[in-house]
Amino acid sequence: MKNRSWAFLAGGLLVALLLAGVVSNYASSHPDGLDSSLLKGCTVDADDTIVGGSCPAQQAKDHELGDSPLADYGVRGVENSFLSTGLSGVLGVLVTFAIGAGGFWLLRRRGTTPTDGDATTPAGGDAVASDDDRRHAGANG
Repeated sequence: MKNRSWAFLAGGLLVALLLAGVVSNYASSHPDGLDSSLLKGCTVDADDTIVGGSCPAQQAKDHELGDSPLADYGVRGVENSFLSTGLSGVLGVLVTFAIGAGGFWLLRRRGTTPTDGDATTPAGGDAVASDDDRRHAGANG
């Protein structure tokens, strides 16, 4: 990969880490329109606790992974909420980057190494095309 590509990749990763680690702390605490639509038909108090009515949100259950280390946009065990949210975002970016990089690494175009039958170089130094090369050239040209 060229140096310019590495610089672009590193710059993108740095921006993503900055957004996830710092700016994510300033996001809305109620960003999801789905939550509000599920509360239609219910009466809620100031703490958004359902106190009456009938709505789909009454059927909600705790998620199976609700007690995982990165649940609720934070890191369990970190008491400072600003640090916990930022650290959770940074870890998410790094894991996503690692999975993406691993996928690209697995799918990368690998150079082919010539085998004994691919091409020969005579004493004059000019490569002689193999039968395979001649067939492809005839089909393309």
